[in-house]
Amino acid sequence: MSLSEELTATYAVPPVERAFRVLRHIAAGDEMRNVAAAARAIGISRTTLIRLLSTLEAERMLERTRDGAGFRLGLGLAGLAAQALFSSDIVQLADPLLASLADALGLSAHLGVLDGRDVLYIARRTPNLHLISNVRIGSRLPAHATTMGRIILAHVPRDDVQLLYAGVRLKAATDKTPTTLTNLQKLLDADRRAGIAWSSSNFEAGISSAAVPVFDHTSRVVAAINVTGPSRNVDFDRKRLAAIESAVRSAGAELSHRLGHVSEIAVAITRRAK
Repeated sequence: MSLSEELTATYAVPPVERAFRVLRHIAAGDEMRNVAAAARAIGISRTTLIRLLSTLEAERMLERTRDGAGFRLGLGLAGLAAQALFSSDIVQLADPLLASLADALGLSAHLGVLDGRDVLYIARRTPNLHLISNVRIGSRLPAHATTMGRIILAHVPRDDVQLLYAGVRLKAATDKTPTTLTNLQKLLDADRRAGIAWSSSNFEAGISSAAVPVFDHTSRVVAAINVTGPSRNVDFDRKRLAAIESAVRSAGAELSHRLGHVSEIAVAITRRAK
């Protein structure tokens, strides 16, 4: 038996497991307005559920809905999640790069990773302006409809993308969002060739975005960096677009470098030198 199997078999604590089942159930959308039905769905007694809800609320893992009749995830849990995300090496390395992008371009800058068919936003920096992105750390957005999701998927093996979206209905965020796997693959092919994914109202009307991939030391895509803002602040002329592209590409290359990635150009130069 492996160490992980031994730990699971020997040290699993049922009350803790039940507490996490409650949290996941609420995160999935059940506000626990009908405690008896929720208890049946989770597989615990009504009394146990009431005790867990009371304890989790006291620890600020849960909080009451506005009308007081249900529960939602609390700020205490959000704080733990934020600390966990920020403690990640990639976030620590990306944070100053995102800050520089936001300051230089006057746009919100984000770091995201692929989680299933979603992009999970794990870092964010915003300029000192009123018109900024309202996407928060911990937000999830559909990968097929967002620049960060597209540029990550563009560097995932094509067969893996096929499996990921097999039988899945792609929802349209706007009339520019790809809604079939065929159209998505065409867009991903174009993004991969360009090395950058652009969006002008593809996810939200009046909002533009640009994203580049981030690679690790094995040359595997592990994240993406994007900048986003009102379209009138992004794509109003070619000079502005070129400045945005240059800055975002540089940030993606620098973060990849810090993660140990060696670009194909660098490898080719090294080989020629030999």
